[in-house]
Amino acid sequence: MSAPVQRLTGRTVAAELGGHPPRFRLGDGAEAVTVVVKSGAADPGAIPAEAAGLRWLAVPGGPPVPEVLGADDEWLSSTWIPPGRPTADAAGELGRRLTVLHAAGAQAFGAPPPGGPASAWIGHAGMRNVPHDGPWGEWFVQDRVLPYLRIARDRGDLDPVGAAAIDRVCERIDRLVGPDEPPARLHGDLWSGNVLWSGGAAWLIDPAAHGGHRESDLAMLDLFGLPHLEQVLAGYAEAAADAGTPLAEGWRERVPLHQLFPLLVHTVLFGGGYAGQAVAAARRLT
Repeated sequence: MSAPVQRLTGRTVAAELGGHPPRFRLGDGAEAVTVVVKSGAADPGAIPAEAAGLRWLAVPGGPPVPEVLGADDEWLSSTWIPPGRPTADAAGELGRRLTVLHAAGAQAFGAPPPGGPASAWIGHAGMRNVPHDGPWGEWFVQDRVLPYLRIARDRGDLDPVGAAAIDRVCERIDRLVGPDEPPARLHGDLWSGNVLWSGGAAWLIDPAAHGGHRESDLAMLDLFGLPHLEQVLAGYAEAAADAGTPLAEGWRERVPLHQLFPLLVHTVLFGGGYAGQAVAAARRLT
């Protein structure tokens, strides 16, 4: 597998280090750098989407992300981030840096990163990234909730009663979304597994980047249990207020709304166990 690394980076592989994804050392001594390589053969378009997303998320003052050293339609080579331990200080700093990332903005809700494909991915599920001219709630229903709701319902992972509960959220979306906000620059798949703690900082990996609502990234952090989550949220709230863009009143009550999308994605990918969580989130809103 060293051949694609050398082709993408233009450097000679000095050692194969193993691991998953596999790691390689390029060069020796002070010039050495460790990289990882990923294949997207199973999900056509995933590698161009991830590479474009990582580049787009590399905002000065935002959370650190791996550097893309080379990418093509099938392979991505990026810098390796050595594992570390989560700390409360790093969590607070992550929250502050997320405000900078979100404030960098996007062309529109649903807009892909520059150079990113419209047919992108979140995990191993397809995801449509097409700019939307209307309000966030309208786009969220059309491109983030209904496509996965239909798949789950047609496959039988959601029964008619559960599907109807989510449909009611879609019908009431204008009353649930809170105040209008401009499109934010989102990581888009910001669950705890995509936050790497290393060197006293929190790094973001494996994005499903697009233009969306900043509350969506925060709700995703809350979905599967991030260490020191309250410090992240406190750092975010403080920095957002200092920047003159405080989180809108009621944002915590809207967490289930923003979690509907990832829960439906997990239902599509992993089956009906997540369907119950999606329905429960919908019922908390209605």
